[in-house]
Amino acid sequence: MDSTFRPSFGMRRQLELYAAGVPAQPARLEELRRLAEERLDRRAWDYLEGAAGAEDTARANVEAFRRWRIVPRMLRGVSQPDLGVELLGQTLRTPVLLAPLGVQGILHPDAELAVARAASSLDVPIVLSSVSSKTLEEVSAAMAGRPRWFQLYWSRDREFAASLLGRAERAGFSALVVTLDTLQLGWRPRDLDNAYLPFREGQGLANYLADPVFRAGLRGGDDPRAVVQRFAELFADPSLTWDALPFLREHTRLPILLKGILHPDDARQAVDRGMDGVIVSNHGGRQIDGSIAALEALPGVVEAVGGRVPVLFDSGIRRGADVVKALALGARAVLVGRPYAYGLAVRGEAGVRDVLHNLLAELDLTMSLGGFRSTAALDRDAVVRV
Repeated sequence: MDSTFRPSFGMRRQLELYAAGVPAQPARLEELRRLAEERLDRRAWDYLEGAAGAEDTARANVEAFRRWRIVPRMLRGVSQPDLGVELLGQTLRTPVLLAPLGVQGILHPDAELAVARAASSLDVPIVLSSVSSKTLEEVSAAMAGRPRWFQLYWSRDREFAASLLGRAERAGFSALVVTLDTLQLGWRPRDLDNAYLPFREGQGLANYLADPVFRAGLRGGDDPRAVVQRFAELFADPSLTWDALPFLREHTRLPILLKGILHPDDARQAVDRGMDGVIVSNHGGRQIDGSIAALEALPGVVEAVGGRVPVLFDSGIRRGADVVKALALGARAVLVGRPYAYGLAVRGEAGVRDVLHNLLAELDLTMSLGGFRSTAALDRDAVVRV
């Protein structure tokens, strides 16, 4: 019998950090957040960290996790928990994906390319925003064959939307995430006080400028004002209804997930209309202030879906323990956003890699110490509400 001690992923990460001495980047997310604020231009920081209205929903997303507590089980022999998850016909090594986060060029010059390289090195899938600072083709190449999904802001120009879908499919993206809660921008006082919307300065438009349909509609060539005007005309369509969903099926063979679902009836609608998954999300509190915390909506959506399609979760994930709680409440996987953005702002690719490495290490250790052998073993018995 082989009795060789093999430290777990989380333990190995701990040993690496202890051996390295004081780290180049703090493990405490609060300290990393402070450093990101120091590094960034005030307008960029407020765009990243800000939210709608009084930012009550953004705070509620984080606070909701404190109302749930993990119930550890002892002597279950879990030295190497299985973090893998089956999702949309793929086996992913981790239940964590990187949430779509636009205009990353305001955080670091390498933007989404740095994020893609860091995610690829740890086999963490990314979900690329439509409004990225690098083209979807460039980001796909940087992922080096690792899983990547594409997020669509559904343009009112249907031909342009179809063009984006075709490009994503040809570039090797394996799923489509359609954001439903941003058919127009929410009321964001920080950005209004700064008179700052990055798109007005040409930020986040790489996929638009690289698209033949978008370029064909430009009046004034590459004049920046013409580009911004065209973007504003077609960015999103507030008139969309459930009856528009067949358009997506007509223009892509990719699995389709709807992001921004909070009400159980909307989750049922999504499943009944043939969607492949839903993502419980309130856009990190950036769209409707005073709306329900995403975690509070998760159990109801899971019950409504009844296992017919996977339910994913975002909005408020900050730590490995948060991932455990969301999985225990029924999420198949989670998307994390602001934490990796802090790492990008502070140290670029290395910063993102450290954030992901630490998050996965904490997840691994939390599952091992809690006696949870695999992500599939996490259920409502693993948590209690307090």
